[in-house]
Amino acid sequence: MRSLNLGILAHVDAGKTSLTERLLFAAGVIDEIGSVDGANTQTDSLALERQRGITIKSAVVSFVIDDVTVNLIDTPGHPTSSRRSNACSTCSTAPCW
Repeated sequence: MRSLNLGILAHVDAGKTSLTERLLFAAGVIDEIGSVDGANTQTDSLALERQRGITIKSAVVSFVIDDVTVNLIDTPGHPTSSRRSNACSTCSTAPCW
């Protein structure tokens, strides 16, 4: 089976988590689109993320479309270099099978 790693990288409040929700919905992974303001997204699972409405840690959601495993990576957008480096590292080291 092939794999595709999709890392969503952008500045804070660009809509990375919202885009992740829509992609998961379009792929049939979730039945309802969550919202950051509603604190019910798939990738913002920490209590602090839900409380503040921001992504603090990178999260990966994997699913299959036809014969391709998609690893969708939602990353933090805060401008600290350590988090941005971590986000890029997460995307570059996501599993490929």
